Amino acid sequence: MQTQSSIQSNWLRSYYFVRAIFSIAWIAAAILFSGQPGPAAFLLVIYPAWDAFANLVDARVNGGLKANPSQALNVVVSTITVLAVIVALSNSIYAVLAVFGVWAILSGLLQLYTGVRRWRHYGAQWPMVLSGAQSALAGGFMISRSLGTVAPTILDIVPYAAFGAFYFLLSAIWLAVAAYRNVDAAGAAQSGSGK
Repeated sequence: MQTQSSIQSNWLRSYYFVRAIFSIAWIAAAILFSGQPGPAAFLLVIYPAWDAFANLVDARVNGGLKANPSQALNVVVSTITVLAVIVALSNSIYAVLAVFGVWAILSGLLQLYTGVRRWRHYGAQWPMVLSGAQSALAGGFMISRSLGTVAPTILDIVPYAAFGAFYFLLSAIWLAVAAYRNVDAAGAAQSGSGK
């Protein structure tokens, strides 16, 4: 029989895999449609919208928004970012990159906090903590690029998404390995007690 902790760990593993797959698909689409304004604009809007949705679902599975204040705040921040990107798209790509930079900083800090909070219960959260910290740094870089003279493109956001995909995948694999070790250890203990 599975414990509540193992059920939550299984959920997190699946959640991280899905987030990694989405990020990889988004990167591929961004590269493919980078020269097409319409699809690129859609991708720029869908990225923070997906983040809001994913955080909402994860928070609900893990006790609700009230029990997960950092994720609840991340849902709000990402939803505001969607609206800000839509407004910025009618202004300039510089403004869009600045919005993404601010969002990367805020969501990165919130992800870092969520990772630290979950570490005690599920372990294997160091990739999420690193990802949150790196997201905040990437946000600063994007803001500096938005102030430059070279016109940015959606490709300036691809490295940020790639690091996110890497850390989500790493977290999922780490949790899978931990689960396998726990099952292996439980099996060994059971066979030892049966002697």
